[in-house]
Amino acid sequence: MQPRKSILAALIFATAVLPARAQTAAIDTLPVSAIFVVSSGMWEDRNLEPREGTDGQLRPPPASPTRGYYKVIAIRQGDGTAKIYLQRIAFTADGPNLLENVELDEFNQMKSYVTDIRPESSNGASDSPGLFVTVYLKTDPMAKEAESWTILIDELGEMKIERASN
Repeated sequence: MQPRKSILAALIFATAVLPARAQTAAIDTLPVSAIFVVSSGMWEDRNLEPREGTDGQLRPPPASPTRGYYKVIAIRQGDGTAKIYLQRIAFTADGPNLLENVELDEFNQMKSYVTDIRPESSNGASDSPGLFVTVYLKTDPMAKEAESWTILIDELGEMKIERASN
């Protein structure tokens, strides 16, 4: 009787662990060098113009606008500095879809040590298009205070990166 209980306990444990391992597949692809990932802001493309399809033919615009959000990511480099990227992600029926990945050269040219990235608000998605994120960084790793820089994207999609004025 004892071996049956052991086998039953092992089966119950295995069925409990297998789904947990399957659920970690998505997070396993996140690079260990990613030190900050912030999802914030939103964008909307009204798609009023016809679009060229993969076959080269013009297609009418979709009936509803394409919407999504932004993600700001800091990736640590071998020398301790970080590269910062901006992603534009679309909401789709199949889940989030990466549309664009842009390296933000303004930060990368500084050879900065990123200490934090924060959204304007932690209250969830905004109702109006745009992005406002503050990046805290040091250009000298021995500096006591971090500098504050902002990434601002307006409702038209124009981006501005500047030192915070506060």
